Amino acid sequence: MLRHTLGLMEQHPSRQVPAEHRWPAIIGVVAALALYTFLPNDLLSVQRYVVVGIGLLLVIPLLILNPHRLNRETRLSRLLSLGLALLILVANQITLVLLIKLLVEGTHDGPPLLLSALQVWLTNVIAFALVFWELDRGGPVARTRLARDKLQPADFRFPQDEDDDAITEVRARSSAVADWVPTFVDYLYFSLSNSMAFSPTDTMPLSHRAKLLMGLEALAGFIILALVIARAVSLIG
Repeated sequence: MLRHTLGLMEQHPSRQVPAEHRWPAIIGVVAALALYTFLPNDLLSVQRYVVVGIGLLLVIPLLILNPHRLNRETRLSRLLSLGLALLILVANQITLVLLIKLLVEGTHDGPPLLLSALQVWLTNVIAFALVFWELDRGGPVARTRLARDKLQPADFRFPQDEDDDAITEVRARSSAVADWVPTFVDYLYFSLSNSMAFSPTDTMPLSHRAKLLMGLEALAGFIILALVIARAVSLIG
């Protein structure tokens, strides 16, 4: 539950799962910001440094609060964490629009533009993974610190959430038996699969916002792929 005086989450005694490691998500953030930084100047100029600078400033207090495991959360840290994920997502969607414009115009060098498309696509995968990770069931801290009946309704249903009636070795990893909850790697994997398959694979969206976000990611991935293929064919021709 929440301590109203400090805004910190307590571990519920019935929970078995340890707090999630901080570093997979931080590595994802740094990778996304690095990809954004090294986009060609045709796509971005000064604004890239503004976005990266704000992103790094948001990371610092989050690392100070939880340097190794995500076991503490305040209202401010929750807002900062959500803001960081949304900053990367929104900035990349703006970059995607600029990329589409350049691909359609066909007036810029092909290879650098195709490389830019790959950078934008990879950043998109990481950005959506961060947003999914932050939104689902109240976020990474709530998922391990709160009792399950205190969690917000799930945005996504993972295979482990319904494996409790499977054979013993599969059932052992289920949410019901092992108190399993998804971590950043799980959200990164299904963000990648959604961006490649343009549809849900093993993880299903449950809420309207989850469906809209997954639809936006799939649409962005499809547009990038279609335009990149068209540009590649024109270069070959």
